Amino acid sequence: MFSLKKFLFVVLTLTLSGCGIFGGGDSGREPEPLTTAIGVNAFLWRATLETLSFMPIEDANPAAAVILTGWHSVPESPDERVRVAVRFLSEALRADGIKVSVVRQRKSGDGWVSQPVQAATALQVEEAILTRARELRVEQLVL
Repeated sequence: MFSLKKFLFVVLTLTLSGCGIFGGGDSGREPEPLTTAIGVNAFLWRATLETLSFMPIEDANPAAAVILTGWHSVPESPDERVRVAVRFLSEALRADGIKVSVVRQRKSGDGWVSQPVQAATALQVEEAILTRARELRVEQLVL
């Protein structure tokens, strides 16, 4: 049986593999915030696409400031699937700059039935995205 905790562990392990320690490399200058042409923070946008790259991306619309994945399930539990939506709330690279929503469903007969998702699940995905965005920002500072 597939558990959401196992799914997140796999997601976060894949996402965070290779993460380094933040900090060094700051030359004392604050980089210009990178934004897309319509105002979505480029670090958050790219980090979200990278973090969710194991899932099919159904809609990545900077004009609407949203990234929506398609349904994803793992071979170990084909009767359970998840979908993630990320809404961009700010042009700044801030913890409150994104909002993640996770929907989980379980197969029941011929259809799918929504299942509860712990609030910590969305927060863990947000943290993974923010961590990657910070890494991207640090990489820019080093260049």
